[in-house]
Amino acid sequence: MNFVKKPTPIPGCFELQPAVRKDARGAFVKVFHSPEFRKLGLETDFREEYYSVSKKGVLRGLHFQEPPADHEKVVCCPVGEVLDAVLDLRASSGYGRSFTLELSAEKGNMLYIPRGCAHGFFALSRSVMLYRTGTVHSPEHDAGVLWSSAGIKWPSRKPLISDRDAAFAPLAGFRTPFKGRGRRK
Repeated sequence: MNFVKKPTPIPGCFELQPAVRKDARGAFVKVFHSPEFRKLGLETDFREEYYSVSKKGVLRGLHFQEPPADHEKVVCCPVGEVLDAVLDLRASSGYGRSFTLELSAEKGNMLYIPRGCAHGFFALSRSVMLYRTGTVHSPEHDAGVLWSSAGIKWPSRKPLISDRDAAFAPLAGFRTPFKGRGRRK
């Protein structure tokens, strides 16, 4: 098997460690294989894929899509390294619980994020993040939680952040649209 699935503190969220094949030329990493994802009980019907490029010190997040456009997401960092963060917004599975994990090109690790969770990251170096999502982006369902309001220990208190991300409402008082465990019905 090319992927090892490791649990995280958030139900349904997993670190995925693919086989990293290295030789004198560099490295080769398979980031998706539908039959293996199915064997691991993970979503395989992805609808959209994109990437972001960030300078060191950039913080992006905490982002999610509201139902009915909510989605599973797989993220990896094929260039550089980031401190990745997930915040559980599901009412029935540990609302408000968060955790962080370093993702890097060197490790080749990835994160599988279930529906109902917000996601963000801090660029520890110049980095590229690759995202694969279960739904197509829907601007009217695009939402977020203020990055500094969820108890996440970020590497900087003054990151480079977009005006949009800085304007998100704090977690306190947030009304979750996620009543279940983030699974498709």
